Amino acid sequence: MVYHSNEESVLRNKDIKRRTFLKTSTAGVVSASIGLSWNRTVGAHQQDEDTKSDGSCCDRTYATVADAMKAPPETIAYVPAIYSGTAIKKPDYLATIDVDPKSNTYGQIIHRLPMPNIGDELHHFGWNACSSCHGEEGASRQFIVLPGISSGRIHIVDTENPKAPKLHKVVEAEEIAKKTNLSAPHTVHCLASGEIMISMLGNANGEGPGGFLLLDENFDVKGRWENDATGMKFNYDYWYQPRHNVMVSSEWGSPNTVSQGFKLEDVHAGKYGQQIHFWDWKARKIVKSQDLGETGLIPLEVRFHHDPDSTHGFVGAALSSTMWHWHKRGGQWDVKKVISVESVETEGWPFPVPGLITDLVLSLDDRFLYFSNWLHGDLRQYDVSDPSNPKLTGQLWLGGVIGREQSLQGRKLIGGPQMLQLSLDGTRLYLTNSLYSPWDNQFYPDMKTQGCYLMQIDCDTEKGGMTVNEKFFVDFGNEPDGPSRAHEIRFPGGDCTSDIWV
Repeated sequence: MVYHSNEESVLRNKDIKRRTFLKTSTAGVVSASIGLSWNRTVGAHQQDEDTKSDGSCCDRTYATVADAMKAPPETIAYVPAIYSGTAIKKPDYLATIDVDPKSNTYGQIIHRLPMPNIGDELHHFGWNACSSCHGEEGASRQFIVLPGISSGRIHIVDTENPKAPKLHKVVEAEEIAKKTNLSAPHTVHCLASGEIMISMLGNANGEGPGGFLLLDENFDVKGRWENDATGMKFNYDYWYQPRHNVMVSSEWGSPNTVSQGFKLEDVHAGKYGQQIHFWDWKARKIVKSQDLGETGLIPLEVRFHHDPDSTHGFVGAALSSTMWHWHKRGGQWDVKKVISVESVETEGWPFPVPGLITDLVLSLDDRFLYFSNWLHGDLRQYDVSDPSNPKLTGQLWLGGVIGREQSLQGRKLIGGPQMLQLSLDGTRLYLTNSLYSPWDNQFYPDMKTQGCYLMQIDCDTEKGGMTVNEKFFVDFGNEPDGPSRAHEIRFPGGDCTSDIWV
């Protein structure tokens, strides 16, 4: 089943509405205050920062990138906490964390929302609305779309009360499989049309190439987004840039492969991806597949510039530990390797240990690129003012397997830096250390018994550089039901991987 939405007309109407909205805004600046108003009040003794005086949730979106960068600092973070792959037979849950340094519960988990079932493996998640919907009537970044990569369920979480989210709805994997022949949900983005689009790693039987699921505004299954996926062997992450009529997607492996842990022979057997795909956004078909070759094995996270007029973007190839830059030149998409992380000979390993680039994030001003080397254990900051010529400006060692052990607040940093999230102003970087339970258990077996953590890094946005905030450390090893894993990070007011401007 393929659902055909009226995305092109929606974008045209949206542009007209936005221009009208901006013209009618008082002094032309109210658009910014709308995007900022949700977080005017702070502190536990005041009204919750994400609610209006009547208790309703406001939009939490921004007309421009500049407006987003001027937003008040985040005071709450949401992080999935995961028991999948451990001996603890409890549901995964969504942790709400106080990240306001002025609060008396700073650095603490203030709420836990358990899912209805065991074994979901909560993973990546997103919102029902972002800045692509700014100015649209009824558009509000209120609902978290929280998939389980193992169970295939999609949980809809209401954050009207941001400090105490509640479960709104569950879309069952059986319904998705029946209507779309898809499984293993991963990346969540909202569309300007009000729909939700989710990359799916496999078909109903757990084989590649997967596809893209559409949910409507009520979170009902509409069907598949793509019309023609010829050339795609696997699926993983994606990012769209409507002004250039393009979407870029990447490849990991099929659910049946990745769920069994990493095996080098699977790479040699062609069971992992090494391509990125450029899609015609309107026609919903692949127009170019770029094979990155042996130096581009397992391309994972993709990030376009936030500037909607830009064609520049980056993708990190995990196994090859290389960073690739793309842009449009002469009407064609040009893709080149711009960073290589050398493997390291390590005692006890049968082959040199790759850095394993597992996540990356771009600052909203598109100046700084951050990425994590999960196996080496280092976090890197690059100045990418010239996107084709990144310059290393900061590096921190935070664990890993190559002998650079670190600790914080008396806790040894098990694993390496993994999921990253950056504040809207670019000065605070948050990170967790879990990748995916079958791979965690293989490379960092202590993680399932000792749990994970959330850290915060202070970033110099003028000269470059990073320092660990030693006052902030959320230890998921001390949870009431036992140690849990921590994965992706989101803020109620948006972050550097949620928002797309159209």
